[in-house]
Amino acid sequence: MTIKNLNEFLESSKQKDLSPEAFELESSHLLEVKLNGRVWAKSGSMVAYRGGVKFVRQGLMEQGFTNLLKKAISGEGTQLMKMEGQGRVYVADAGKKITLLRLNGESIFVNGNDVLAFEDGIASDIKMMRKVAGMMSGGLFNIKLSGSGVVAITSHYEPLTLAVTPDQPVFTDPNATVAWSGGLSPDIVTDISLGTLFGRGSGESIQLKFSGSGWVVVQPYEEVYFQSGE
Repeated sequence: MTIKNLNEFLESSKQKDLSPEAFELESSHLLEVKLNGRVWAKSGSMVAYRGGVKFVRQGLMEQGFTNLLKKAISGEGTQLMKMEGQGRVYVADAGKKITLLRLNGESIFVNGNDVLAFEDGIASDIKMMRKVAGMMSGGLFNIKLSGSGVVAITSHYEPLTLAVTPDQPVFTDPNATVAWSGGLSPDIVTDISLGTLFGRGSGESIQLKFSGSGWVVVQPYEEVYFQSGE
């Protein structure tokens, strides 16, 4: 165990400017946003800020009727907030690992619980999984992010990317699924025989099946955010 004196601790943990980008990782678990305008972030993710920054919860008109309907059906959803002004904002989510992705006109899907922040040039849209009704309560949703800009997503520990090919579909535990490519549309499938082996569900195993061409990102952790229906 290494013991630091006070000056050593302050020097090693101080805020650093190593990149001109608006999004900069101060550590793998803490994101600095150099705010000059507007950025969207997960509500409640701010841990510190300085400067002239205004935080506004995502408004009803901004969410749109379709998104509001989806949230009403799911019973939950990722609440976003606008961070507006000029300054530095530091955001994090329960110590999860943060990954920065630059989109250049592409689209990705991210588990609704794993979106941390994204630049104003990125459009977001809530997507509900198909065949959800009657299978689970609480809802299983994701967010489609598309456009040009930087996106910050989170995962528990190091993520793993698996290739999806037409002859090799990939099955994942929904609680361990972080993101997937914009061209994929997963199906929800069940296998009662795997109920005690796959996932942390009660009896019936709910899986996501990814078919086609693309990729899917999983994490070595099951983040339970829905429960199987009775």
